[in-house]
Amino acid sequence: MKKSFYILMIVAMASLLSACSHDIVYSRFIPVSSEKWDADSVLRFDFAILDTTPDYRMIVYVRHTERYPYQNMWLFVGEGQYRDTIEFYLADDRGQWLGDKNHGFIEMPVLLEEEKHFSDTGTYTLTIRQGMRDSLLRGITDIGVEIIRNGKE
Repeated sequence: MKKSFYILMIVAMASLLSACSHDIVYSRFIPVSSEKWDADSVLRFDFAILDTTPDYRMIVYVRHTERYPYQNMWLFVGEGQYRDTIEFYLADDRGQWLGDKNHGFIEMPVLLEEEKHFSDTGTYTLTIRQGMRDSLLRGITDIGVEIIRNGKE
């Protein structure tokens, strides 16, 4: 009985994981040199859109250490003609880090767009630059982008 239960659980988990990963069309992290993000450093994410039928969710991930000196962060984000400045919080009012803590790093997901529609197939470029006043922003280790196909509901 126990053996069949464990096999069933493994099959269920594998199915769930494959279903989740199927909707991710792009995922990439770019490391920030020496945990100091230069204000002039533009991170570039090139991704392909092969299907224009669904909308997509676009998420930016900020990985940082406890050396990050601020509660919030500003980013300048661009994709084609689209340009935006976004602000989000990495810590609460008490200074407790938000996001997932793992192996000395904190990873904070930031929803960029919930229902982004791409009108044409092809390669798109998303650029991200830090918008803080520090010319060298310390404590940032990686910036990531994930593009996820929204399900039909």
